Amino acid sequence: MPSPRLRFAPSPNGRLHLGHAYSALLNAAVARAIRGELLLRIEDIDPVRCRPELTDALVADLAWLGLAFPEPVWRQSDRMPAYRAVLDDLRARGLVYPCTCTRREIQAAATGARDPDGAPLYPGTCRGSAATAAAVAAGAPHAWRLDMARALQSCPGPHAYTAFAPGVPGATRAADPARWGDVVLGRKDVPTSYHLAAVLDDAAQGITHVVRGQDLEAATDLHVLLQRLLGLPTPCYHHHALIRDAAGEKLSKSLGSEALAALRERGVSPGEVRRWLGFTEA
Repeated sequence: MPSPRLRFAPSPNGRLHLGHAYSALLNAAVARAIRGELLLRIEDIDPVRCRPELTDALVADLAWLGLAFPEPVWRQSDRMPAYRAVLDDLRARGLVYPCTCTRREIQAAATGARDPDGAPLYPGTCRGSAATAAAVAAGAPHAWRLDMARALQSCPGPHAYTAFAPGVPGATRAADPARWGDVVLGRKDVPTSYHLAAVLDDAAQGITHVVRGQDLEAATDLHVLLQRLLGLPTPCYHHHALIRDAAGEKLSKSLGSEALAALRERGVSPGEVRRWLGFTEA
């Protein structure tokens, strides 16, 4: 069996808050408990929202919490050729197709069905479309979507993964990737998506245990399918509860949840943060 290896993988598109601190500290606690290694990975595929100064800030926040990580730290922005190669392979296998649709067009054509994130389920407008093929040949911006029906024909299932909790034996969970529909695997601006990059990097870094928030639990269904399509191992997964504010909303960069840097500036210590979140060991 490979040595246990985990990763904490934030995106530098805003400042870290207590929700990130909880996930990072839980990853560190699980790594200690199973005598594993914890890596830091910077998920910075978004060329607009992810900025170098935010990467520097999150590294500083994690160091303030007392967390250290092996070098070198992976940055997904350095891995675009690897993602492109896999996307090209999927295209050669007929498992992805180009899509020129805008969000407005998808919204207008939506049938009412939604994916697990709550977005309108893509109705397949561009799948097999001659007009789309001509537009792409003429240089139109386009994403690449997984042909879910073909993917499931190639890997019919059943699909499952091992869910674990610290100190508790793993349990098999059924996965239902079909509910994601023809999901985007390559964006219009970069040759990958969160889903594809996370799956490829977990495999390339030898990640055996993934500890992340419940908001990503449904994504595991899709990740299991991608792992099978690409011949990659499936890690064990633990999806932890989310940290919420007084109104019951999950902490979020987009909602302006108080950043760790702001806590630090008003004199809160790392020890206090750990105790608030239920951790006692640095």
